[in-house]
Amino acid sequence: MKQYRLAVVGATGMVGQEFIKILEQRNFPVSDIQLYTSDGSAGKKLYVKHQETIVKEINHESFAGMDIVFFSAGTNVSRHFVATAVRAGALVIDNSDAWRLEGDFPLVVPEVNIEDIIRHKGVIVNPTSPVIQMVVVLSPLHRVNPIKRIIVTSYQSVAGAGLTAIEELTTQVRQVLDGQPAIPRVFPHQIAFNLLPEVDVFMDTGYTKEERKLLEETRRIMHAPEIEVSATCVRVPVFIGNSEAVHIEFTHPFPPEEARRILSHAPGVRVLDDTTVSLYPQPWAIAGTDECYVGRLRKDSAFKNGLAMWIVADNIRKGAALNAIQILEEIIKRDWLVPGG
Repeated sequence: MKQYRLAVVGATGMVGQEFIKILEQRNFPVSDIQLYTSDGSAGKKLYVKHQETIVKEINHESFAGMDIVFFSAGTNVSRHFVATAVRAGALVIDNSDAWRLEGDFPLVVPEVNIEDIIRHKGVIVNPTSPVIQMVVVLSPLHRVNPIKRIIVTSYQSVAGAGLTAIEELTTQVRQVLDGQPAIPRVFPHQIAFNLLPEVDVFMDTGYTKEERKLLEETRRIMHAPEIEVSATCVRVPVFIGNSEAVHIEFTHPFPPEEARRILSHAPGVRVLDDTTVSLYPQPWAIAGTDECYVGRLRKDSAFKNGLAMWIVADNIRKGAALNAIQILEEIIKRDWLVPGG
């Protein structure tokens, strides 16, 4: 079996560490792995395949001889170093916001549009996490009955804002329970026992950038520029796992039982839907798993040809690290990446 030389930029972050963990779990064929950081945590030691590996500070010489470089260190780092990695001959999977709203690089979810990777120019972009889980569930339905309109509210965990956000939620919960004031640092307001309808920055339209991504990324990935999407993204006091209340208008009527049948056979989807025993996806229960879960599937009461549903996935795993590794696995399966090439 071919072996690949791989670098992880942002290795000490939540997504970077999850990426390393999944590589081991799926026995990805790695002959050499280099770990890099840009946040001052150089010198930290992480275990890779039971061996202690030192995390290094990233520089423009970091990518020599690498076949694959995974970036998850933020937009500024990606914009500064991705071109260097590509010039060094590496294939880049970028998990930042740097090119998600630009059309030059393929934005890929393997269950939906894996064929788009063929047009990469050295860079493949990982979509934003709430988009990934939504399109994995909606694409099998769209192929059968084209979608016209989506109304979605996402309930996004603090993990999407990184380790410091998880620490802030933990600290604030203790502060509130002890009767102390909760002082926000990562978020604009207290997140413990609270909801913040603000994920990413606000734009002139009144929508946030995250909400805009739900529109534009969904259209790009599903190859459906005509789909209308209105989104509200809410940060919630949950550690890991994004949830979405989704209302979809289709071209033709769509019986819920038919949609449930289609989704039960769709790749990457697991149906948990039995309201008689309160069975539906929950972020606490699905954390650490690979699938996108769907439940509460019912006829929408506002759209004539509509369905309503509840979608949940681990935003660090399938919403980031796993999606990137699945992209690499598909590239290798098609023999589109030659080690040392």
